[in-house]
Amino acid sequence: MDKFTTLEGVAAPLKIINVDTDMIIPKQYLKTIKRTGLGKGLFSEQRYKDDGSENPDFVLNKPSYRKAKILVAGDNFGCGSSREHAPWALGDFGIRCIISTSFGDIFYNNCFKNGILPIRVSHEELDKLFDDADRGSNATLTVDLEKQEIRGPDGGTIKFEIDPFRKHCMLNGLDDIGLTMEKGKSIDMFEAKEKAERPWL
Repeated sequence: MDKFTTLEGVAAPLKIINVDTDMIIPKQYLKTIKRTGLGKGLFSEQRYKDDGSENPDFVLNKPSYRKAKILVAGDNFGCGSSREHAPWALGDFGIRCIISTSFGDIFYNNCFKNGILPIRVSHEELDKLFDDADRGSNATLTVDLEKQEIRGPDGGTIKFEIDPFRKHCMLNGLDDIGLTMEKGKSIDMFEAKEKAERPWL
Protein backbone atom coordinates (compact mmCIF):
# COMPACT_ATOMS: atom_id res chain seq x y z
CA MET A 1 0.00 0.00 0.00
CA ASP A 2 1.34 3.46 -0.88
CA LYS A 3 2.18 5.76 2.01
CA PHE A 4 -0.06 8.75 2.61
CA THR A 5 1.83 11.72 4.00
CA THR A 6 0.91 14.98 2.25
CA LEU A 7 -1.45 15.11 -0.70
CA GLU A 8 -1.82 18.19 -2.88
CA GLY A 9 -4.33 18.12 -5.69
CA VAL A 10 -7.52 19.35 -7.28
CA ALA A 11 -10.66 18.70 -5.23
CA ALA A 12 -13.84 17.77 -7.09
CA PRO A 13 -17.18 18.75 -5.51
CA LEU A 14 -19.77 15.95 -5.47
CA LYS A 15 -22.79 17.64 -3.92
CA ILE A 16 -24.88 14.50 -3.52
CA ILE A 17 -25.95 13.00 -0.19
CA ASN A 18 -26.24 9.27 0.54
CA VAL A 19 -23.92 8.17 -2.27
CA ASP A 20 -24.00 4.40 -1.89
CA THR A 21 -21.45 1.83 -3.00
CA ASP A 22 -23.66 0.78 -5.93
CA MET A 23 -23.43 4.33 -7.28
CA ILE A 24 -19.66 4.39 -6.72
CA ILE A 25 -19.14 1.11 -8.61
CA PRO A 26 -22.22 -0.57 -10.15
CA LYS A 27 -22.72 -4.31 -9.77
CA GLN A 28 -21.64 -5.25 -13.31
CA TYR A 29 -18.04 -4.36 -12.40
CA LEU A 30 -17.89 -6.73 -9.42
CA LYS A 31 -16.86 -9.81 -11.38
CA THR A 32 -13.17 -9.04 -11.06
CA ILE A 33 -11.00 -9.53 -7.97
CA LYS A 34 -8.27 -7.28 -9.39
CA ARG A 35 -7.83 -3.85 -7.86
CA THR A 36 -6.78 -2.28 -11.15
CA GLY A 37 -8.93 -1.27 -14.11
CA LEU A 38 -11.98 -0.34 -12.04
CA GLY A 39 -11.49 3.41 -12.49
CA LYS A 40 -13.39 3.25 -15.76
CA GLY A 41 -16.46 1.99 -13.88
CA LEU A 42 -16.33 4.64 -11.15
CA PHE A 43 -19.72 6.42 -11.06
CA SER A 44 -20.34 4.91 -14.52
CA GLU A 45 -24.10 5.43 -14.42
CA GLN A 46 -23.53 9.14 -13.84
CA ARG A 47 -20.39 9.53 -16.00
CA TYR A 48 -21.75 7.90 -19.14
CA LYS A 49 -24.92 8.18 -21.19
CA ASP A 50 -26.86 5.14 -22.43
CA ASP A 51 -24.92 5.19 -25.71
CA GLY A 52 -21.60 5.01 -23.84
CA SER A 53 -20.60 8.61 -24.46
CA GLU A 54 -19.55 10.84 -21.58
CA ASN A 55 -22.07 12.92 -19.68
CA PRO A 56 -20.51 16.40 -19.81
CA ASP A 57 -22.54 17.53 -16.80
CA PHE A 58 -20.98 15.04 -14.36
CA VAL A 59 -18.27 16.66 -12.27
CA LEU A 60 -15.48 14.14 -12.98
CA ASN A 61 -15.99 14.59 -16.74
CA LYS A 62 -15.39 18.32 -16.57
CA PRO A 63 -11.89 19.29 -17.76
CA SER A 64 -10.96 20.90 -14.45
CA TYR A 65 -11.70 17.76 -12.45
CA ARG A 66 -10.56 14.90 -14.69
CA LYS A 67 -7.39 14.47 -12.64
CA ALA A 68 -8.91 15.21 -9.22
CA LYS A 69 -7.13 13.53 -6.31
CA ILE A 70 -9.60 14.67 -3.65
CA LEU A 71 -13.37 14.28 -3.53
CA VAL A 72 -15.47 16.67 -1.43
CA ALA A 73 -18.78 14.85 -0.99
CA GLY A 74 -22.19 15.17 0.63
CA ASP A 75 -23.30 13.50 3.87
CA ASN A 76 -23.23 9.73 4.36
CA PHE A 77 -20.79 8.91 1.56
CA GLY A 78 -20.22 5.21 0.87
CA CYS A 79 -23.37 3.90 2.51
CA GLY A 80 -25.01 0.66 1.39
CA SER A 81 -23.55 -2.78 0.81
CA SER A 82 -20.06 -3.80 1.86
CA ARG A 83 -18.25 -3.47 -1.44
CA GLU A 84 -14.46 -3.30 -1.33
CA HIS A 85 -14.52 -2.60 -5.07
CA ALA A 86 -15.72 0.92 -4.18
CA PRO A 87 -12.39 2.13 -2.72
CA TRP A 88 -10.57 0.12 -5.40
CA ALA A 89 -12.42 2.07 -8.11
CA LEU A 90 -11.78 5.42 -6.43
CA GLY A 91 -8.09 4.62 -6.02
CA ASP A 92 -7.73 3.39 -9.60
CA PHE A 93 -9.27 6.64 -10.84
CA GLY A 94 -6.73 8.60 -8.78
CA ILE A 95 -8.77 9.68 -5.75
CA ARG A 96 -6.65 9.38 -2.59
CA CYS A 97 -8.80 11.38 -0.16
CA ILE A 98 -12.53 11.82 0.42
CA ILE A 99 -13.89 14.58 2.64
CA SER A 100 -17.45 14.47 3.99
CA THR A 101 -19.41 14.93 7.19
CA SER A 102 -20.08 11.18 7.51
CA PHE A 103 -19.38 7.83 5.87
CA GLY A 104 -20.86 4.37 5.72
CA ASP A 105 -19.00 2.38 8.40
CA ILE A 106 -17.83 -0.50 6.20
CA PHE A 107 -16.77 1.81 3.38
CA TYR A 108 -14.90 4.00 5.89
CA ASN A 109 -12.93 1.00 7.17
CA ASN A 110 -12.25 -0.29 3.66
CA CYS A 111 -10.77 3.06 2.64
CA PHE A 112 -8.02 2.82 5.24
CA LYS A 113 -7.20 -0.72 4.13
CA ASN A 114 -6.76 0.47 0.57
CA GLY A 115 -4.71 3.64 1.01
CA ILE A 116 -7.55 6.16 0.75
CA LEU A 117 -7.93 8.73 3.52
CA PRO A 118 -11.55 9.45 4.52
CA ILE A 119 -11.82 12.70 6.51
CA ARG A 120 -14.82 13.75 8.59
CA VAL A 121 -15.53 17.48 8.91
CA SER A 122 -18.42 19.58 10.21
CA HIS A 123 -21.20 20.86 7.94
CA GLU A 124 -19.78 24.38 8.14
CA GLU A 125 -16.33 23.15 7.16
CA LEU A 126 -17.79 21.08 4.31
CA ASP A 127 -19.57 24.14 2.94
CA LYS A 128 -16.25 26.02 2.94
CA LEU A 129 -14.54 23.14 1.15
CA PHE A 130 -17.35 23.00 -1.44
CA ASP A 131 -16.71 26.70 -2.09
CA ASP A 132 -13.01 25.95 -2.56
CA ALA A 133 -13.71 22.97 -4.82
CA ASP A 134 -16.07 25.00 -7.01
CA ARG A 135 -13.06 26.93 -8.31
CA GLY A 136 -12.25 24.23 -10.86
CA SER A 137 -8.56 23.71 -11.61
CA ASN A 138 -7.79 26.40 -9.02
CA ALA A 139 -9.46 24.19 -6.39
CA THR A 140 -6.17 22.84 -5.06
CA LEU A 141 -6.26 21.53 -1.50
CA THR A 142 -3.38 20.20 0.56
CA VAL A 143 -4.09 17.37 2.98
CA ASP A 144 -1.33 16.96 5.58
CA LEU A 145 -1.86 13.75 7.51
CA GLU A 146 1.01 14.27 9.94
CA LYS A 147 -0.39 17.67 11.00
CA GLN A 148 -4.00 16.49 10.54
CA GLU A 149 -5.01 19.53 8.57
CA ILE A 150 -6.51 20.54 5.23
CA ARG A 151 -5.13 23.73 3.70
CA GLY A 152 -7.25 25.61 1.19
CA PRO A 153 -6.22 27.73 -1.82
CA ASP A 154 -6.59 30.93 0.24
CA GLY A 155 -4.42 29.64 3.06
CA GLY A 156 -7.27 28.71 5.40
CA THR A 157 -6.80 25.61 7.53
CA ILE A 158 -9.21 22.96 8.76
CA LYS A 159 -8.05 20.50 11.42
CA PHE A 160 -9.37 16.93 11.43
CA GLU A 161 -9.33 13.98 13.81
CA ILE A 162 -8.09 10.48 13.00
CA ASP A 163 -7.50 7.35 15.05
CA PRO A 164 -3.76 7.22 15.95
CA PHE A 165 -3.38 3.59 14.83
CA ARG A 166 -4.96 4.29 11.45
CA LYS A 167 -2.79 7.37 11.08
CA HIS A 168 0.32 5.25 11.76
CA CYS A 169 -0.76 2.71 9.14
CA MET A 170 -1.48 5.35 6.49
CA LEU A 171 1.76 7.26 7.08
CA ASN A 172 3.76 4.05 6.77
CA GLY A 173 1.77 2.42 3.98
CA LEU A 174 0.73 -0.53 6.11
CA ASP A 175 -2.29 -2.62 5.16
CA ASP A 176 -3.22 -5.81 7.06
CA ILE A 177 -0.48 -7.81 5.33
CA GLY A 178 2.08 -5.08 5.94
CA LEU A 179 1.19 -5.00 9.63
CA THR A 180 1.68 -8.76 9.84
CA MET A 181 5.03 -8.55 8.05
CA GLU A 182 6.24 -6.05 10.66
CA LYS A 183 6.11 -9.00 13.07
CA GLY A 184 8.12 -11.19 10.67
CA LYS A 185 11.01 -11.83 13.09
CA SER A 186 8.69 -12.86 15.92
CA ILE A 187 6.72 -15.12 13.58
CA ASP A 188 9.92 -16.81 12.34
CA MET A 189 11.12 -17.34 15.93
CA PHE A 190 7.75 -18.81 16.94
CA GLU A 191 7.71 -21.17 13.95
CA ALA A 192 11.29 -22.34 14.64
CA LYS A 193 10.43 -22.99 18.30
CA GLU A 194 7.26 -24.90 17.37
CA LYS A 195 9.17 -27.00 14.83
CA ALA A 196 11.82 -27.89 17.42
CA GLU A 197 9.31 -28.72 20.17
CA ARG A 198 6.66 -30.41 18.00
CA PRO A 199 8.36 -31.73 14.83
CA TRP A 200 5.37 -33.94 14.05
CA LEU A 201 3.15 -30.96 13.22
